[in-house]
Amino acid sequence: MDRLPLIISTLCFLFGFAATVASLKAGHFRPRRFNLAMMGAGFLLQTVFLVTRGKAIGHCPLTNLFEALIFLSWAITLFYLLIGPVYRLSLLGMFTEPLVFLIQVVALLAPVDAGHPVVFPPHSPWLEFHAAVSVIAYGAFAMAGVAGIMYLAQERQLKTRRLGVIFFQMPPITDLATTNVRLLWVGWLLLTLGQVSAAAIRVRVGLGVLVWGGAMWLSYLLLLLACRRLGPRRVGIFSVALFALSVIALCVLNHFSKGVM
Repeated sequence: MDRLPLIISTLCFLFGFAATVASLKAGHFRPRRFNLAMMGAGFLLQTVFLVTRGKAIGHCPLTNLFEALIFLSWAITLFYLLIGPVYRLSLLGMFTEPLVFLIQVVALLAPVDAGHPVVFPPHSPWLEFHAAVSVIAYGAFAMAGVAGIMYLAQERQLKTRRLGVIFFQMPPITDLATTNVRLLWVGWLLLTLGQVSAAAIRVRVGLGVLVWGGAMWLSYLLLLLACRRLGPRRVGIFSVALFALSVIALCVLNHFSKGVM
């Protein structure tokens, strides 16, 4: 029963995505209110689950891979709700909802809710802060990847001159490129904050986690520094690739280590 809010939230994301696809196939796109309502309801239910789980374990719910994936889904949804109205990315939900849905389905179905749990020391708010900020950073990176996918999709339609219904519902391609870079900066700054807080409180982590965190931090920094030279298309590709690599690395490290952070 403790997973019921999470299951319902997963269905909310599925219904929102299905409504968008059905609207596009019908030749018009007007599920904006419904889409936003589904994302908002899904976010609230995610929050209910995380709060309930946090109270049950007495810590920030980041003690295993299952909780880390749900926390990541929550962070992705949070960034969608924050930037969607600002940039008027009406189709952003269509690309975000299947990503969140997929992550939560994997978390719910895979046997990752046990085994090698992280045990936070008593009274360790800074350690929990480090873990939470790091995961939220990857929420920003995920949304940067979503913006990158939207950029690549729009660019392809422009090159092939096959402008479908989806093209006219997207924001200007230059706005997508700007959004991508800004989200990368937000994610990198949050990840830097997480790394600095870990160093300041001398968090002891495994070598694999240390190398992974440092490698991701450096990779995103190099991407940001090379944005102008690479161009929006390659930045979009690298945004998607780096986020996918970070999720794979997280799963592998969780399997071979005693923690996810």
